Amino acid sequence: MTELTLFGSAFITVFALGFQQQNVIHRHFRSAALTSFAIGASQIYLWRTLPDATWSEILSTLMGGPVGILAAMWLHPRLLKKKTAP
Repeated sequence: MTELTLFGSAFITVFALGFQQQNVIHRHFRSAALTSFAIGASQIYLWRTLPDATWSEILSTLMGGPVGILAAMWLHPRLLKKKTAP
């Protein structure tokens, strides 16, 4: 179960960081502020859990990042297309 939560936390961290970058580029102030909470909460979980992680937990965490950034790159333009369209 810890593997799944670590994967999820890494996914959320990297997803939110990628989503945040697009929010900043496109000047979505409210979205950028809200995304910061997701970044902070998921990083706190990672910092508290990873020091005692097993190898399978570490691998699960490492897999969450690539999946998270790809999801953010795909989802951001679809969610905020009205705001980013000229």
